[in-house]
Amino acid sequence: MIVQHISAFSNGPQGGNPAGVVLCDALPEAAVMQKLAAEIGYSETVFAAPVAGGWRVRFFAPEVEVDFCGHATIALGSALARQEGSGIFTLQLNQAQITVEGRWSETEWGASFQSPPTRSGPVSPALLQEALALFGLDRELLDPRIPPAIAHGGGDHLVLALKNHDTLRAIHYDLEKGQALALREGLVTFSLLYAESPRLFHARNPFPLGGVYEDPATGAAAAALAGYLRDLSWPHEGSIQIYQGDDMGVPSRLQADITPQSGASIRVSGTVRLLPEV
Repeated sequence: MIVQHISAFSNGPQGGNPAGVVLCDALPEAAVMQKLAAEIGYSETVFAAPVAGGWRVRFFAPEVEVDFCGHATIALGSALARQEGSGIFTLQLNQAQITVEGRWSETEWGASFQSPPTRSGPVSPALLQEALALFGLDRELLDPRIPPAIAHGGGDHLVLALKNHDTLRAIHYDLEKGQALALREGLVTFSLLYAESPRLFHARNPFPLGGVYEDPATGAAAAALAGYLRDLSWPHEGSIQIYQGDDMGVPSRLQADITPQSGASIRVSGTVRLLPEV
């Protein structure tokens, strides 16, 4: 199988989150895909094969399959545009059907996906206390304008918004404890945020469920956050920008466009860059 190495949500010629992209005539057995994803070592590798009306798609982290991965979808859409020409591609995921619009030209290479439907709900007091302890946080450090929540956009993400950027920069945690908590609660990522303005967010996204300490760009979490902000009636004016990866030295840029309809899909966009084989 040929693996394309594509960094999604790049910031010009740097940054972004690497993903493996494998375009197949037919999807291999799950064990084969899982093994290859572990060998590649990126937070996600996406496998896609043509089916009637679109592409059958599965996502594998080094240690587990996930139902949806945003940055790998951006990488996939870009790879499809490069191979098939710019356009909109229908993707059949494990639990949803979505679309991705890939763009390929001399001046732009990137994609925009329409996420699965979004929803959000409160965090139980016990889970909140355990999550705060995991990251060494006190309740007083949380931004009361964006209460802790479980935000869903193809997977569940625990949202913790902080009052200041310095607290976000200083975040650290124990990977093994984080993985145990994420597995028990079914959390794809922990979405740690600082709102610099109503439309500009700084984010860090630990991904212990997949055995990854932190992702430099997380499109699924961006969709879930945008859906949650809509539920809060946050003054987003139709879109938000997310700066992620800066605290890792891997600057990444994501845009989420938000329609007024409750629960509707979120459009998440970014550019990509090709990486050398690892």
